[in-house]
Amino acid sequence: MENKNPKKILLEARNLVKEFPIGKSKGRLQAVHAVTDVSLSLYEGETLALVGESGCGKSTLGRLLIRLLEPTSGQILFDGEDITSLDEAAFSCYRKQMQIIFQDPYASLNPRMSVKKIIGEPLSTHGMKNKKEREARVKALMKEVGIAEEFYNRYPHQFSGGQRQRIGIARAIALNPKLIICDEPVSALDVSIQSQVLNLLKGLQMRYGLTYLFISHDLSVVKFIADRVCVMFLGNICEVGDTEELYQHPLHPYTRFLLNAIPKADPRLRSQDKELLAGELPSPVHPPSGCRFHTRCPYAKGLCRQKVPESRQIGGRQVFCHFPLEG
Repeated sequence: MENKNPKKILLEARNLVKEFPIGKSKGRLQAVHAVTDVSLSLYEGETLALVGESGCGKSTLGRLLIRLLEPTSGQILFDGEDITSLDEAAFSCYRKQMQIIFQDPYASLNPRMSVKKIIGEPLSTHGMKNKKEREARVKALMKEVGIAEEFYNRYPHQFSGGQRQRIGIARAIALNPKLIICDEPVSALDVSIQSQVLNLLKGLQMRYGLTYLFISHDLSVVKFIADRVCVMFLGNICEVGDTEELYQHPLHPYTRFLLNAIPKADPRLRSQDKELLAGELPSPVHPPSGCRFHTRCPYAKGLCRQKVPESRQIGGRQVFCHFPLEG
């Protein structure tokens, strides 16, 4: 695919596949097809959102890109270098350039470690052995994310959910990474706290030139924070494009169904008839042939059942559909 974006590509996935073996049935090996033939580019300094229903492979893809999971096949390029099969020693210099913020601020922090140890651990792991230097860095990071310095020796159970997520963010930016995977970082927080954390992420991105892969099922949050959106369904990409264009004019039927499901704040808009998605999500163990969305798509034709749709460019959009909604 020709790169028409003037920005530098920081991370690129090429034909990524991830399958999780689950044993044999009738003598044949069975596997969960979590990610199938995904190719994706992430540009330096942008926020790319991954959206889709639960179980569509968003989190798996995020973990593959920073090698918390190893791909079944495919390539991952970071800053132009193929990092797919590097051993741990060779990969260590890349490891600190990519970090992750987890969904659950209650489970992602070690309850037996104080704030100074949680934030300081990546620093000591990657060479900052001087205790005073590390202490000063930890306190500076706490200030950066809005945690008071006097809480330096406190433990996770002494903080609220929003404060814990701020500690997780401080840990993620401690090594000055280029890329941060944000895996549903606000979904476990109250709505009033969500906006504070999102504004913090935006501020840090502007200050340090961070690149985010923002995984979410909340399309209202995505519209606020993302520059581009990638829509996934059952391990496949459906559509990739600029946020505003994609929200205004979805080209893939699945994208339109997702947008139709967003709750409307204005009561006058709620009465408008919207076509909503029906049917059950197909099994990732036995995914449908052809286009994986065809079993739920009211526009599906014979071709959709037989052939996997190839990528097509419509304007600045990448769409995987035999019959996109351009008309």
